[in-house]
Amino acid sequence: QVQLIESGGGLVQAGGSLRLSCVASGRALSVYAVGWFRQSPGKEREFVAAIDRSGRSTGYEDAVEGRFTISKDNAKNTAYLQMNGLKVEDTADYYCVAVSGVGWFRGSATYRYWGQGTQVMVSA
Repeated sequence: QVQLIESGGGLVQAGGSLRLSCVASGRALSVYAVGWFRQSPGKEREFVAAIDRSGRSTGYEDAVEGRFTISKDNAKNTAYLQMNGLKVEDTADYYCVAVSGVGWFRGSATYRYWGQGTQVMVSA
């Protein structure tokens, strides 16, 4: 079993950047695919990005493609979400998720482990 703790959220102006971190404990992150989801009030939870266990294959939701970059450092047991060119509509709680297996995944139901979330607020 793995525990996930996110950090790095905060308040930023539109156009700015934030880097979210997700530190894993309990098991090596190298056996897990990792994803990021987000949810804002009144909206459905949505997929943001995912990376396979090796860190070599990634996928993104269309709205963040080219602005966000997901990565993982298995030696540090940490995954990251670099967010550049932030927009007001990126405001949400961001959740780090993980599941053991090959490949990366878009579906939230696929992920077994969830962090508590970190809040990102983007002002106009």
